[in-house]
Amino acid sequence: MNQIAALSSWVGKTFAIWALLSAVVGFLFPEFFASLAFLIVPILGIIMFGMGMTLKTTDFLEIVKRPKPVLIGLLAQFTLMPLIAYLLTVIFQLDPLIAVGVILVGCCPGGTSSNVITFLAKGDVALSVAITSISTLLAPFLTPILLEIFAGQLIDIDLLSMMITITKIVILPILLGIVVHKFLGNKIESAISVLPMISVLGISIIIAAVVAVSKATILDSGALVFVVVALHNLIGYSLGYLLALFLGFTEIQRRAIMIEVGMQNSGLGAALAATYFNPVAALPSAIFSVWHNFSGALVANIFAKRDAK
Repeated sequence: MNQIAALSSWVGKTFAIWALLSAVVGFLFPEFFASLAFLIVPILGIIMFGMGMTLKTTDFLEIVKRPKPVLIGLLAQFTLMPLIAYLLTVIFQLDPLIAVGVILVGCCPGGTSSNVITFLAKGDVALSVAITSISTLLAPFLTPILLEIFAGQLIDIDLLSMMITITKIVILPILLGIVVHKFLGNKIESAISVLPMISVLGISIIIAAVVAVSKATILDSGALVFVVVALHNLIGYSLGYLLALFLGFTEIQRRAIMIEVGMQNSGLGAALAATYFNPVAALPSAIFSVWHNFSGALVANIFAKRDAK
């Protein structure tokens, strides 16, 4: 079992490679992977259940012990990223459907891989986990509302329906995972060690499916979407770090907030786009998922080298 756990850990740390490969195979074999698009929502539910199994009630106590950095991280994530996304769609005059997808990514909570990247960057992991967890629990309310504010002029958004959907595919699985972990505890530790591999597999299928469905759009404007997504992510990193620096947080807190702000739950973005709009609107989420893992690994490497000097 230790070998499986080690393999799972390695797969989780090399997620960027698997994300890129999944995008490539989705592009090369669109007929097969497009047929898997119906799995996007249930796969996200499974991933969220796994996230819940890794959480403990103490993860949520960070907001009581250290409210300022947690609240600043949450505020930055749910204000800077939607605003940056909106401005980029205006500057680059994106197609409305793609623009909705970009804004949707910006309105999503923190991505689960942000915790791993924070660890690799020698940031404050407890703070990262707290921001990710609480932002995810706030998502059913804030994500649809922010999407209405920034993209309501582009497309009709059913706020109540989207809130219910996010609750079903995110909150309920997470809560179920927390309950399972609380009652079974050590009995499921071996299963928890395999979760990184399951999450990577799930997100890879989502990426491949979205890329397959969006092949024509990628050929037409994929380069532009990539530039917008990369800028969105990098500006988020930069502003997150500068805000934390301005407010006098410690270096490890700055790194955690920076990564939390810049990395989004692109799986949720893809699921919502495919459910409420059009699979093409999920393309920015798929590209973001590939890109932010590469950029996150690069950021972690830069900090590691800086610390070694």
